[in-house]
Amino acid sequence: MAIDLHGKTALVTGASKGVGKGIALELARAGCDVAVNYHSDEAGARATAAEIEALGRKAIVVGGHVGRAEDVDAMLATAVAAFTRLHIWVNNAGVQTWKPLLELDEAEWDRVLTTNLKGTFLCTQRAARHMKQFGGGRIINIGSGSNKVPFPNLVNYTASKGGIEMFTRVSAVELGPYGITVNCVAPGAIEIERTKLEAKDYAGTWAPLTPMRRIGLPADVAHAVCFLASDEAAFVTGQTLYVDGGLFTGGPWPYSEDNP
Repeated sequence: MAIDLHGKTALVTGASKGVGKGIALELARAGCDVAVNYHSDEAGARATAAEIEALGRKAIVVGGHVGRAEDVDAMLATAVAAFTRLHIWVNNAGVQTWKPLLELDEAEWDRVLTTNLKGTFLCTQRAARHMKQFGGGRIINIGSGSNKVPFPNLVNYTASKGGIEMFTRVSAVELGPYGITVNCVAPGAIEIERTKLEAKDYAGTWAPLTPMRRIGLPADVAHAVCFLASDEAAFVTGQTLYVDGGLFTGGPWPYSEDNP
């Protein structure tokens, strides 16, 4: 099934690199014009926009911190000025702190929760207010395998992503009457710039644990986002779609074919 998003517009937060960039490019391939948001990496955002334009779609770059209301308002205003309206908003921007609970600073907790969870709230609220005026839209939040599995040394990140899943469900219930769907895509082990720093051999570490026997790529996540943004998913809302190759589906199991 080919996803057709021609005539649609989207804003993707945190789209300078990694999963966000992959989502922005895949939306463009499907026919979207895209607003590329960044916070600190303007050069990366402009590179993403250039690739979108090379695909024959319109792209604009919008800077701003998703955890600050005034920045989100400005991002939306800039995108609407360029596109007239937004059909799709993807809450991808996120940060993490790798540190045990007993060593985590309050400032580190606040930084992650402000960006990941408060940012999702502010962006969803502003996007939905805009979409309500036009009779509907699509909001897709990017979660994590930590939505369902506790990740050691990532307590603030895990708390934020778990919160995003429940926020998605409540938002879907409240916004459904306005024709706005809200869903969550939860990636598993995805190879991007950040995750490759977590292990000397990221692919070799995670592929054996994944039933599909490979790690994911940004395109795997992007395909799921495009589906949820499409007309084909018009009756899908409040859901979390795990894009993890089955990684977080199974639990500990002591038996094998060799040891029944």
